[in-house]
Amino acid sequence: MQHISAVCAAMNALNFEIVSSDSLGYARRGRMTLAHGVVETPVFMPVGTQATVKSMTPADLTDDIQASIILGNTYHLMLRPGADLIEKMGGLHRFMAWDRPILTDSGGFQVWSLGELRKIEEHGVRFRSHIDGAAVFLGPKESMKIQQQLGSDIVMAFDECTPYPATFAEAESSMLMSMRWALECREQLPMNEKQALFGIVQGGMYSELRIQSLQALAEIPLEGIAIGGLSVGEPKQEMMAMLDALAPHLPKEKPHYVMGVGTPDDLIEGIDRGIDMFDCVMPTRNARNGTLFTDDGKLNIKNLCHAEDPRPIMADCTCYTCQTFSRAYLRHLYMTKEILSSRLNTLHNLHYYCALMQRARTALEEGVWPEFRNQFLQRYRSDA
Repeated sequence: MQHISAVCAAMNALNFEIVSSDSLGYARRGRMTLAHGVVETPVFMPVGTQATVKSMTPADLTDDIQASIILGNTYHLMLRPGADLIEKMGGLHRFMAWDRPILTDSGGFQVWSLGELRKIEEHGVRFRSHIDGAAVFLGPKESMKIQQQLGSDIVMAFDECTPYPATFAEAESSMLMSMRWALECREQLPMNEKQALFGIVQGGMYSELRIQSLQALAEIPLEGIAIGGLSVGEPKQEMMAMLDALAPHLPKEKPHYVMGVGTPDDLIEGIDRGIDMFDCVMPTRNARNGTLFTDDGKLNIKNLCHAEDPRPIMADCTCYTCQTFSRAYLRHLYMTKEILSSRLNTLHNLHYYCALMQRARTALEEGVWPEFRNQFLQRYRSDA
């Protein structure tokens, strides 16, 4: 593996610096510089699975939500409209009119979610498209090629998401395969000036396997470290136990990304354990179902108590939805199934998540992270 490092040492698609950190723990305030711009961390990445964040325009994402990076998905884009077409259209950034950084998931999680419809082999997975049933093979080589065609700023290594629950032997076998695949991904996508590669820590709910996975990834020249296989059905205390086990071992010089997590309090707990990057479909999916996030927990706009309520979702929220509309109006839109309901609810939820990350960054800059963390968690969970 040293030959990969030697050849690529001069290339750098990602620069990461720590601006400030919590002196008593692992939380830190950082800055990533990528090919399409600067990302301040901790950061939440809105999910744009199929080259769109549902119901949001790029202007919404930049002007109101102030998102600095979004996520796309290799699995869905390879099936529809196809990586060849996106490449022909100038790459994913131009295709979706988004000029800021993009991270693309490798497709491993989506393939895992197919369950018995997939067949795992040494160099990838055979499965049938959920769209038309066509036979598809996706492995490290194919995933890297597709993500190169997409032109994302951050490329995720192809991995197998360890199921929950899993025996130690099952988790170990799965993790070791993911580590072999991570090396193959680096060989297929050498270091360059445009695309950074993140490896993914696996190992199920076994801390010793998680640490072994992290040590294996440390032998590969990767620009960042992600933690996968969490929020897949395990109790929240087990998820946090895995983050606790990894926190002392995460490489300080690289950004840390926990995949598919989660609720606002999950994000704050993750930051406290050294996590810099988050993504989750929760704010967009919940918005379409009439659930809105606030500092006091979730608000269900469907409830009758909001029918004549003139207040905004949150009094101190600066999003367009809160600055313009009442809870009564938002409930009316939802109950009448108006398209605007999804749009306004999504705008608030994503604004809330991104603003929460800004508040976390400010607390870290000002040296008051423990106070901010404790106050937020106490208030958010007060009705739990």
